[in-house]
Amino acid sequence: MRTCEYDGPAIGPRSHPWTGSLASDAHHYVDLKATPALIRTSLEDFVPWSRYAAVGGFYSLLEWLNGDASPFESNDCAFTSPHANDQPSVPRALMCAGRVMVLFRDLPLNASTADVAWLKDELHVALGSLEPDLELGLIGTTIVPVRYLALPEDGQMGEELMVSFWAWGDTEADVMANLDRVVIGLAAALRRVARDA
Repeated sequence: MRTCEYDGPAIGPRSHPWTGSLASDAHHYVDLKATPALIRTSLEDFVPWSRYAAVGGFYSLLEWLNGDASPFESNDCAFTSPHANDQPSVPRALMCAGRVMVLFRDLPLNASTADVAWLKDELHVALGSLEPDLELGLIGTTIVPVRYLALPEDGQMGEELMVSFWAWGDTEADVMANLDRVVIGLAAALRRVARDA
């Protein structure tokens, strides 16, 4: 699978947990470890697209990521539904994009630049062996500064991994089918990295 280190608009510093968003004060952090049933109902960007396998796969990814078997958890996610493609390097009519913020469940590990860099690097290695023929999907990583409010005040600053994803196609169904392949690959890669975490 194609990957990149995404150098998009600067994000941060953020907090974990967070209390509001720029888009709306109604959006707030939900502890998906404590309330996994909300995964399939509370992600406002994803719910309207739940009829597609890609979104069901993303929900399954979040259920595992925030479940007891995972050394990770998520802090936030977003999805921009299929829309006109603004990437001239990909000759398709439509694209979609999204992200999930991944952090170590053992919060002090996120205060270690080396540990978060390890997570980023290992994710790229794991993704590199998956879906080698997928041309219309991409995963990017960005390390984002975070203040971990549950840690002692003098050790709260750390990082988390923003995993961004994109898929392209000429129809809505094509875009979502390619997104499904991206999500399946991301889930497999994160599980592979988790075995070594």
